[in-house]
Amino acid sequence: MPRFSIIVPAHQVQAYLPACLTSVLSQDFQDVELIAVDDASPDACRDIIAETAAADPRVTGLRLPRTAGPGPARNAGLDHASGDYLLFLDGDDTLTPGALAAIAARLAATGDPQLLLFGHARAAWHGAVTPGTPPGALAERGPRTFTLAERPALLRLPPVAWAAAYRRDLIDGLDLRFPPGHYQDLPFVYPALTAAASVAVLDRSCVHHRERRTGGRARAAGRGHLDVLTQYDRVFAQLATLPGGDRWRAAIHRRMVDHLTAVYRMPGRLPAADRAEFFRRSGALCRRHRAAAGATALGGRRRTAGLRQLLLRLGARRAFHLLLSAHRVAGRLRARTRGRLRGRLLRVHYRLQLRRPLDRKLAVFSTESGGYTGHPAAIEAKLRELAPAVRTAWITRPGPGPGPLPEGVPALTPGTRRYLRAVARARYLVSDAAFPDTLVKRPGQLRLQTHGGTPLAHVGLDVPHRDIPRLLRQIDRWDYCLSANRHTTLAWEGAYPATYLTLEYGSPRADVFHTATAADVLRVRAGLGIPDGVLAVLYAPARRGYDRGHLPGVDPARLARDLGPGFLLLLRAPGGTAGYGRTGAGVLDVTAHPRIEELCLAADALVTDYAPVLFDYAGLDRPIVLHADDWEVYRAVHGVYLDLPAAAPGPVTRTQEELTAVLTGHRLWTDPRGAAQRAAFRRQFCPYADGFAAERVVRQVFLGGRRVPPAVPPEARRPAPGAVALRAAGAPRPRSARPAYSGR
Repeated sequence: MPRFSIIVPAHQVQAYLPACLTSVLSQDFQDVELIAVDDASPDACRDIIAETAAADPRVTGLRLPRTAGPGPARNAGLDHASGDYLLFLDGDDTLTPGALAAIAARLAATGDPQLLLFGHARAAWHGAVTPGTPPGALAERGPRTFTLAERPALLRLPPVAWAAAYRRDLIDGLDLRFPPGHYQDLPFVYPALTAAASVAVLDRSCVHHRERRTGGRARAAGRGHLDVLTQYDRVFAQLATLPGGDRWRAAIHRRMVDHLTAVYRMPGRLPAADRAEFFRRSGALCRRHRAAAGATALGGRRRTAGLRQLLLRLGARRAFHLLLSAHRVAGRLRARTRGRLRGRLLRVHYRLQLRRPLDRKLAVFSTESGGYTGHPAAIEAKLRELAPAVRTAWITRPGPGPGPLPEGVPALTPGTRRYLRAVARARYLVSDAAFPDTLVKRPGQLRLQTHGGTPLAHVGLDVPHRDIPRLLRQIDRWDYCLSANRHTTLAWEGAYPATYLTLEYGSPRADVFHTATAADVLRVRAGLGIPDGVLAVLYAPARRGYDRGHLPGVDPARLARDLGPGFLLLLRAPGGTAGYGRTGAGVLDVTAHPRIEELCLAADALVTDYAPVLFDYAGLDRPIVLHADDWEVYRAVHGVYLDLPAAAPGPVTRTQEELTAVLTGHRLWTDPRGAAQRAAFRRQFCPYADGFAAERVVRQVFLGGRRVPPAVPPEARRPAPGAVALRAAGAPRPRSARPAYSGR
């Protein structure tokens, strides 16, 4: 008996079905049966299913005699399913890499609950991938299961069947089946959720739900959208038969009103001739299932929802339209009025602060992400060490940041009085991004631009279609510009032509590579859960600015499987790739880890394409593999300052098979040619990689240029040892202290 039965209905999805089936069969978790049901599709779905079933014994292909819709097609699959848990996947959707392993692990950790809810992402037809689950809705709170009564807010989740794993006895005990017609998930999902005796959640995107430009049932116009009314009738009929079902009538009634309103308001869904009928029948539906007093509700905007319900029940279509229009107009007016008044007050406050003297003992730091990270974080920490009289503050961003602030460093939220007071009066402003154009550069104020690392792709004026006047205004406000090497200096001065002073001092965020000890390396590895004796490979591909939905050319789950048990792949996925290879055997998702420097310390080797981290990692003198599968496209679209494959610090691969062969060849850590490549790369890009870059910056900018330490000679540098070197040495003993240098 398989652990999972995955049921896939297919109708006119021949362009998407192969990817759907492959996303299931290529999972590293293999204990599955895949039941693909051809809903009498007129295209090639039947042949695709037959070919897949012939190639893999885990696949069962079924064909309905006539088109019946997704509901009956799923029911046919249910009748043939034998797994412990049932999962559903539409024929144009895909499982994310590692999804089944994550689901299986969560089920085991929570004691096999009757229902496991997991997240999903929406994959738009134009390639963009966005989260489909509200943030925090699936927050995991340990291994204990619960019922809906303990977390009623789960009713706010989209009622879709493919975002959950259902234990077979739950479905059989309720005798649940999908009805025909559109919106067939409603009478299946709500009874299962309200009746489940044990529920667990998995805060992970496991499904990419494709939102097709044309051809999808949910977006197509037609009378089929009136089916939602019948489906809600079925939902309330089922609630009436469930023990305790009445307590959920109010909550589901409110969700229904919101749902009906959304369908009615969505442009192009309902034909004009059917809109009056839909509204009239919606009113009758609301009156039929009006919730009893005392039932559990979800809270929120009670007055607005109650008025919508009243107008629906009364069939007051014109008043309903007026209500929607009034709310739209009133909301805009309120927001506009509040925003204007608050904006005026803040502008007055800022102008008053600009009249006050500069605070010569205040430095304000920020990063593009809003978190305490990168070069600014390294400089801020060194500033507190060398010049404790200078107070520091950090500009944060809304939402979760990449890491907490150090104790005693206040956070500044943009748009607040404290923020405006600080940026108006601080003597020093430090950032790796641009400060807002609205901030005045005062006489005597110093701005340090740290940037994000050594540039490969074109930046600044070298990028076509830039707002050149705005860029020039920004760079004219810089006093200092940080550079890690001569290559970077030449790029900055050409792309950002202004009268700032270039500080060619190295990479402050990489100082830790030369100050960390062997004990630090082992501590970081232990904190990440890297087993002893395992080779940790950091895979950190770059984001493609020209393709927001671009997925890197390496399948992390397959790579980890091919590498075998002696390896652990540390995956740092680029932005905009929700769900990309997040989990699986041999894969550790470190995308959200706040400090990439710690990941570098933990890694025995780096695999990347064009990410800036490779220039810093080279200072560790550990193997680097450049996976340049789309180099020609990247170079043509972005423009580059360097022929990276020709100057690579290690092997260059173009296919995943080549990458696997390089990593498993056992010469990567011992090949003298590789050591020579790394040494040549360090000479060009890491001339100041010695652990003193942040100190050089602090002494130059904040301490008047006194006792700025020179670069340590390359032969005297002692980067933190990797785990391979520690094992070769026979014991994890700390390395010697940093050498002392003259001129300090």
